Amino acid sequence: MTQEVKRNYLEITSLNDLKESNKPSENYSLNLIDPVDFQLNKFFYKNIGKKHKWIDRLAWSEEKWINYVSSKNVNTYVLKYKDDLVGFFELILHQENKEIEIAYFGILEEYQNKKLGSFLLSEAIRESLHKKSVERVWLHTCSLDHKNALNNYLARGMKIFKTEIINI
Repeated sequence: MTQEVKRNYLEITSLNDLKESNKPSENYSLNLIDPVDFQLNKFFYKNIGKKHKWIDRLAWSEEKWINYVSSKNVNTYVLKYKDDLVGFFELILHQENKEIEIAYFGILEEYQNKKLGSFLLSEAIRESLHKKSVERVWLHTCSLDHKNALNNYLARGMKIFKTEIINI
């Protein structure tokens, strides 16, 4: 059975366009994962993605996960509440295009609908546009993602630059 899915591609090109969301409290922290830990990426991918049909990486071997997170062009950031994992985002630098792709982004279900996604997205955009030579940050979202995803991206100042319908 196929399902029709609407996919939107969004971008932002300047920190001046970013409509930031404030940090929820001092109990939250955002950190770059260094050294890399493919198990964290895999954990978030599986746990956040299960409701949104993230399936392309489910068949990845350990070696493929390790190679991916070890790439010099990939950075993973994790949001925590005290010591509890809350959410994450992966940034992929496409140096040749002077852009960063927010490849995966999400909040664990028990922390959703608390305005944490707007804070996390603000941080992902800010972190990306602070890098030298980056002129654009982009991502894609689809109708399978969280019901507030597209509105969050638009509310942070991102603009849709392409829309397509795909069948899965």
